[in-house]
Amino acid sequence: MTTDSSNNQTISSKNTLSSKSIIKVGPFTPHIEFIGLQQTPVIIIDDFGADLSPLIDIAIDDSQFNQDQGSYYPGQRAPLPKQYVIDVINAVYQLIYDTYKVSHSLRIKPQQCVFSVIDKPAKRLLPLQCMPHFDTPDPHYFAILHYLNDGAHGDTGFFRHNATQYEQITPHNIDHYFNQAQPVVDAQQALTPDYVVDSNDHYTLYHQVQYRPNRLVIYPGNLLHSTLVNPATDIDSSPKTGRLTANIFINFK
Repeated sequence: MTTDSSNNQTISSKNTLSSKSIIKVGPFTPHIEFIGLQQTPVIIIDDFGADLSPLIDIAIDDSQFNQDQGSYYPGQRAPLPKQYVIDVINAVYQLIYDTYKVSHSLRIKPQQCVFSVIDKPAKRLLPLQCMPHFDTPDPHYFAILHYLNDGAHGDTGFFRHNATQYEQITPHNIDHYFNQAQPVVDAQQALTPDYVVDSNDHYTLYHQVQYRPNRLVIYPGNLLHSTLVNPATDIDSSPKTGRLTANIFINFK
């Protein structure tokens, strides 16, 4: 997949098995929420695809889910269909450029593109999985999150680190954040593991985006965030009944 650096760039479907779209993205009106002390934009698009059933069927019938060994994600992942990734990025790339004032001299570089389901019981969580996380300190790295399955699944929460008041982790503050957060990691080892779903002594949950099927959410990957896991509905490895999401991570370089 490639881009050019003009304002009219698109993602090429060359070398994919089929150029037929997996989802039809109709006209949409994005809602932009400015969150936290830094008023960081978060893009929300409801009813993003006209029909999600072909995509969900691929997740259920044609995908091999495995534990994500490359991150602390508490569940399983499988590659997204390339054409779906192309369809989504083509629909939202200009919105990302405009909302986050990304220079058009930077090119879109897809990073990880996966289906995701959560399956790790709270009692098996590692200390770092009991805390909000950030994806990368890179300021041009974005998460595109598409809620897929029906059901009352957990929202996405955004957190502020109380000791530093950091909401975003950047190359300039990452060392200070790690130094200040290490005591939290150390203390967590003596506690009963659990998912972070609310404010606590160390972090404040200042905003959450409600899970809604066919809602697309876009946010900077350097925001401290976490799934607000609902144990009754979310800890389920089945892509048919679990908290199935499509996650596309992109960088601009």
